[in-house]
Amino acid sequence: MSGPLTLFEKIWRDHVVAERADGQSLLWIDRHLCHEGSFHAFDKLARSGRPVRRPDLTFAIADHYVPTRDRAAGPRDPEIATMVRLLDENTARHGITQFGLNDPDQGIVHVVGPELGLTQPGITLVCGDSHTSTHGAFGALAFGIGASEVSHVLATQTLWQKRPRTLRITVDGALSQHVTAKDLILAVIARIGADGAAGHVIEYAGPAIRALSMEARMTVCNMSIEAGGRAGMIAPDDTTIEWLAGRRYAPKGAAWEAAVAAWRGLESDPEAAFDRELRLDAATIAPTVTWGISPEHAVPVTAHVPNPEDEPDTARRAALATAVDYMGLAPGTPLTEIAVDRVFIGSCTNARIEDLRAAAAVLQDRRATVPLMIVPGSSAVKRQAEAEGLDRVFTAAGAEWLDSGCSMCAATNGDMAAPGERCASTTNRNFRGRQGLGSRTHLMSPAMAAAAAVTGRITDVRQLISGAGP
Repeated sequence: MSGPLTLFEKIWRDHVVAERADGQSLLWIDRHLCHEGSFHAFDKLARSGRPVRRPDLTFAIADHYVPTRDRAAGPRDPEIATMVRLLDENTARHGITQFGLNDPDQGIVHVVGPELGLTQPGITLVCGDSHTSTHGAFGALAFGIGASEVSHVLATQTLWQKRPRTLRITVDGALSQHVTAKDLILAVIARIGADGAAGHVIEYAGPAIRALSMEARMTVCNMSIEAGGRAGMIAPDDTTIEWLAGRRYAPKGAAWEAAVAAWRGLESDPEAAFDRELRLDAATIAPTVTWGISPEHAVPVTAHVPNPEDEPDTARRAALATAVDYMGLAPGTPLTEIAVDRVFIGSCTNARIEDLRAAAAVLQDRRATVPLMIVPGSSAVKRQAEAEGLDRVFTAAGAEWLDSGCSMCAATNGDMAAPGERCASTTNRNFRGRQGLGSRTHLMSPAMAAAAAVTGRITDVRQLISGAGP
């Protein structure tokens, strides 16, 4: 690669070890994160008789299946207990640093990595989880990989990849009050579709992106995968550098100064060419929720359930009809008239301290009218929330305040909605049965989810905060 380069191209260029005639490139992997679901990869490594090539570059965290209640007792499900035990054994055998079930730094892998400073600009980072795109908020090239690829990284610290195309999404202007990063990314996905960025790495740019906090940037990059993207990236700036300063695994002393100097050059060149470009006006984005069974089924909270019969495309009309039927909704129903049965605030998308503060601001001096579960993204986030008194706001509102983990996002640890239940959720996917067999999920921001908990229905948080609601 020569001439003006995009941020992605600069990082890709610096990590190519070898290239094949079929277009595949062998990339050096700077950071590998794994969780208790990685036991298949370790088993494959053991069968081949190979050691972990660079145990110092792999970090393990128990998060996907861990219990959020009665943590000291450990997992009650024998299969989950076995997965957690195998992570303990495999990491100990290979000398890999692990943040286990009872470690004070345990949490969701995509929350813990950034808060410990493991995620840094310019690196390649992989994990056996699709939402690894989260880490691209720091100007890293981060993407999810499968079990066989996890094994390959463990054995070689490299990975064969086909070079993706590039898509720049520029968000001009400024977000309105009470409109969040979650609303922004849902609006993007609604605009381009669940496959709109397939085969691309997305770079987010523009004034509205620059104005976002690091936590908000992580939310945006986290859901890039829901638009079909291979990864999402935001060029590092002062916000990034201030976040990383002093974190455990961040460079120190002279190495920090050298790293910062290098990070400041990590941006797309002014004349760099992207394969595709898209622009949005932040002022047009409202608090947004999903009504259907794909993140692309997202509309402003002031909208109505669409009527499939209004869709001229036959295939899309059938898909919309399927979604409306599964969700048990009537076309034309205002979203604000849809009652919810429970609310979940958590996940690698929206369970950082900033997210919990937003939820607490809505719940302060109010009571939830439906079951409300709040699961912090990490043990560190939980400690900070409790130091700020947010837990007391939550419990006074009638919420369950639980231990950190993936929890109800994918319903893999027993936290789930019952068949037919409708859940307002801060997670990243609203697929059929995602939060439990037969469950129905509406994606939204933490503030919007808190508002739904108070009213028992999908609610425009702007009205609640202005005093027009309970």
